Amino acid sequence: MKRTDNQPKFDALREAFSTFTFESQTEDRENGTLRLSFNFNLDDRYHFRPTLEIPARPFFDWDSIPMDELEFLAFQIGMTELVSYWKIACPKKVIVKPFALTESQIKFWEKLYYNGLGEFLYLNGITVSEAELMHIESAGNVHFARVGTKLEDKVLVPIGGGKDSVVTLECLRNEMPVIPMIVNPRGATLNCVKVAGYGENDFIVINRTLDPTMMKLNAEGYLNGHTPFSALLAFISVLVAFGSRSKYIALSNENSANEATVPGTNINHQYSKSIEFERDFRNYVAENLSDEVQYFSFLRPLSELQIAKLFARCEAYHPVFRSCNVGSKTDTWCGHCPKCLFTWIILSPFLPKEKLIAIFGKDLMADESLRPIFEELNGTAAVKPFECVGTVEEVRACMAIQSKAPKLVEGPTITEILNRFNNEHFLSQKFVQILKTKLNV
Repeated sequence: MKRTDNQPKFDALREAFSTFTFESQTEDRENGTLRLSFNFNLDDRYHFRPTLEIPARPFFDWDSIPMDELEFLAFQIGMTELVSYWKIACPKKVIVKPFALTESQIKFWEKLYYNGLGEFLYLNGITVSEAELMHIESAGNVHFARVGTKLEDKVLVPIGGGKDSVVTLECLRNEMPVIPMIVNPRGATLNCVKVAGYGENDFIVINRTLDPTMMKLNAEGYLNGHTPFSALLAFISVLVAFGSRSKYIALSNENSANEATVPGTNINHQYSKSIEFERDFRNYVAENLSDEVQYFSFLRPLSELQIAKLFARCEAYHPVFRSCNVGSKTDTWCGHCPKCLFTWIILSPFLPKEKLIAIFGKDLMADESLRPIFEELNGTAAVKPFECVGTVEEVRACMAIQSKAPKLVEGPTITEILNRFNNEHFLSQKFVQILKTKLNV
């Protein structure tokens, strides 16, 4: 992606708009369906009302959660949704009215906003320090209520429709009760849970709606860019964990997500998938919400290469999985983006070319138009693609076994990478053992 020089626009918008306010939120429980809505405004000139709907399922019991606890759980989602709307004009002050925030809570949110918007700032050519970007002012007088609901040994697994969440689902679903969770279902996500054998009432659906005013302002030239969606997913999953009485939330973020997108900086497209965010989030939940729920990435000990090896065995999913953001709306592989090319490369040591062509519709490595993307992936370009892709060394290891591949800088071999097990993770011994057993099959 090309950088633009939006620093003048950023400065001008911050002069024109001084305050973004989180005014209020509402929660509605009706016939087992939970609906949330949030009320934000930008200097009282623009108002935004995003919503979230969680349709009824047999395992939900929203009514037994006290209303003050439900409001608190919903508030965390509102605070994360806010970033998508705040970035339109980036005013220096954010006023939060629904709850009173402590200094440590404010620090958590301000760090998330700065690091989660690292790509947004970089690609917009904006230079601003964390201390200068924004400050949250707490205007509420109601303090958080810790959630007292007890949870059971069930696992929530968010499903994105790509190979990673399929591997988590396949590793866990025969070991303990697993409930898949999908935000804004599409073809690939629905097909993946169907292949796994789940019926319509066996998985959770989250219907998230963006306010059209944001789209209108984006079209008019206000600031736009990447936001930390995985942080939103984290807080949604905590709410859903209590609604479904699920103790564990098993994400599918690998250790490759920790690598900076811009070498030598902290700018990371996958910041809210990183171990740093995971640690901060777990601490925030334990300190302010509950130590019952356990949020972790099941695949954190693994590389993308190890995940690809496990996924290669999941043949039933090969026709239906999709890791392409460009083609997500049409449930296709676009064949022209970094996600498509990286997925081909990382699977190539484990699947024959004929199968790869059957999945992607063509030989991506023979497409010369993808060479600039290939150079970004293998580290010969200055910056990695701003996409959820693996490390440079993994790409180089895959290409080293291709007889016609261009010679790259030496690095670890595929065998060396496949024999690793990263111990920087938050898995309990039970989950570590499941993962190691699957790796050794």
